[in-house]
Amino acid sequence: MSRLDGKVALVTGASRGIGAAIARRLAADGATVAVNYAGSEAAALAVVASIEAAGGRATAMQADVSDPAACTALVGRCVAELGGLDILVNNAGITRDGLLVRMSDEDWDAVIRTNLTGVFSMTRAAGRVMMKSRSGSIVNITSVVGIAGNAGQVNYSAAKAGVIGLTRTVARELAPRGVRCNAVAPGFIETDMTAKLGGDVRASTVAAIALKRFGSAADVASAVAYFASDESAYVTGQVLAVDGGMTFA
Repeated sequence: MSRLDGKVALVTGASRGIGAAIARRLAADGATVAVNYAGSEAAALAVVASIEAAGGRATAMQADVSDPAACTALVGRCVAELGGLDILVNNAGITRDGLLVRMSDEDWDAVIRTNLTGVFSMTRAAGRVMMKSRSGSIVNITSVVGIAGNAGQVNYSAAKAGVIGLTRTVARELAPRGVRCNAVAPGFIETDMTAKLGGDVRASTVAAIALKRFGSAADVASAVAYFASDESAYVTGQVLAVDGGMTFA
């Protein structure tokens, strides 16, 4: 028996990158996975196909997490079509980078709306379901920039720091109903985004990491799988940095 057999998991922003890796890992561990996407239907269906080809169970579900009503509807659809909701992974996020004094209100609002308010809306909707069943695990994907900050990402850093505060508060509120809430804070991970880094920037970044390399999406997925499973049954309100030692190096 796999450790997530019989569980239903919903992963937001799961059509590519870290979200796709998380969806595949949870499915490999036995969960039935709802692969959420905002606009990339073909990519989400490709993730579903890869899960099914490996013997897992998954379905694609569209919703823009920046819309609170869409979040409520997404959770409702997951429960109606898959029979419940045991695991929520809040992974969806966007970037609109820029220096503080040049950042527009629109770029600030867009990132906060998706990366922080979206986590709130999804967690609120899922929390209501999980509280009734008196069990569940919520895993929020934050970032090391929410811990240490990063020049040029004041909106993203603020949102990810907010997710950490949200995680710990939700953990306290829902613990009496048997629902856990934890966060994973990735550092520099090999994705389409980091592939665009110039040679000098990449070299200086690697030099600041204790393990002297970028991580993989699978590294993040492994941390999420731990929090999603009963192996972490006595763990809540925690933030696990998957960063190769960057935040202490």
